[in-house]
Amino acid sequence: MSARAAQAEPPGTERTPRVVAARKLLRRAARDRAGRFLVEGAQAVREAVRYGHVRELFVTDAAADRHPDLVEAAAGAGARISPVTERAAAALSDTITPQGLVAVCDLLDVPVAEALGERPSLVAVCAGITDPGNAGTVIRVADAAGADAVLLAGDTVDPHNGKAVRASTGSVFHLPLARDRDAAAVLDACSAAGLTLLAADAAGELDLHEPAARPVLAGPVAWVFGGEAHGVPADLAARADHRVRIPIHGRAESLNLATAAAVCLYASAAARRG
Repeated sequence: MSARAAQAEPPGTERTPRVVAARKLLRRAARDRAGRFLVEGAQAVREAVRYGHVRELFVTDAAADRHPDLVEAAAGAGARISPVTERAAAALSDTITPQGLVAVCDLLDVPVAEALGERPSLVAVCAGITDPGNAGTVIRVADAAGADAVLLAGDTVDPHNGKAVRASTGSVFHLPLARDRDAAAVLDACSAAGLTLLAADAAGELDLHEPAARPVLAGPVAWVFGGEAHGVPADLAARADHRVRIPIHGRAESLNLATAAAVCLYASAAARRG
């Protein structure tokens, strides 16, 4: 449905069947069954439209007035434009302040081998990350650092979670994502692709800032980042070629996960360009 035709359609409510069906996608199991997920907010929806993943756009009158170009772009890309009430938009949102723009998109993840491609040079592996905001931020950082892919291994949060998508600020649409519950198989695939495995570990034997780290960082690497509380699981850290620590020069106990990922990925990016 075009944006013009949608203006004549009465807005859907929180009980409209299409809204009810879309609301189920707030749950991971429903997303996996349907093969679709929700994207909320102008920035993320704009990136979804740009890369061709939008099936339907639910939009309030106020949001359509604020973003007419975005609604037209979604319609031009073939998305169904479905006007909804403010209450319906709130039912589709998991935020405190809904923005009135919610898109239904195809799931993004691909098989690990496809995400890695033929000759990867920089990959981020999320192993056991449970906080969706952290997962989304790692994806954003990996995108900014020029990574080839992000792999989500083991019991890691779904990157299609609404908070993860928002934290990525659209980066989920920019680089390949893969999910696999078999974390060891993910690391094996990285090794088979020619990547050196680097586990981010506060007690690692290799200091990120030591001269010995530079030739390692300059080569093709897969950085493995662990969960917020316990880091990279011991069995996965044991598979790494190096366990790398970020030196703490001040009195802070440690860096949080997203900051550590940024430091590590940009260290690799800098070494590759140096």
